Amino acid sequence: MIDSQLLAFAGVSFVLAITPGADTMLVMRSVLSSNRQAGIVTTIGICAGLLVHASFSALGLSLILVRSTAAFEIVKLIGGYYLIFLGLQSIWQSFQKNSPTKDSEVKVSKRIGNKLTKQFFMSGFLTNLLNPKVALFYLAFLPQFIRPTDSLLLKSIALGSIHMFFSFAWLIVVAMLVGQLRRLLTNPQVKRVLLATTGFILMGLGAKLALEQGVK
Repeated sequence: MIDSQLLAFAGVSFVLAITPGADTMLVMRSVLSSNRQAGIVTTIGICAGLLVHASFSALGLSLILVRSTAAFEIVKLIGGYYLIFLGLQSIWQSFQKNSPTKDSEVKVSKRIGNKLTKQFFMSGFLTNLLNPKVALFYLAFLPQFIRPTDSLLLKSIALGSIHMFFSFAWLIVVAMLVGQLRRLLTNPQVKRVLLATTGFILMGLGAKLALEQGVK
């Protein structure tokens, strides 16, 4: 028998996944600054961060963050400033003459297997790990889909896996589409504008996170 709660949660997770946010902008930034593979690696990092939050929520560890105003504010500020840093980095790359060209793509493709792979993965991972709003989401949202007779740990992991699946699928689609768009955009100036735009959006999202009030 199909669990109606799982189906309801799947529908909500799908809508949340396709709603543009920091994750979508981060994947676009990775693809525009290097290539499609970078966007995929960033997506894996993002989902790894979600996995950590889902695990912490299932174990009740996220309550420590939520109930401690000081800890929440510190993590929120670090997460916001990190997004701003990534945005500034994206804008800086847009001013580099060789950042969006074919030559840079060849160089990136040769290096993507080592240092850059870790760099893109960590950008996605840290963006989610340092966002206390993700912890709040799991703590406030998941319990609504857990019955008293369910195993809290197993059901939390199942719900978290559903959310991660839709997030992963959507972000992979974004990486593929932007990667295809990047190949069609032969004008380096257009690529630079897109890269700078994603940078400014990331900075805005980072500022919004850093300036938001604490747990409500």
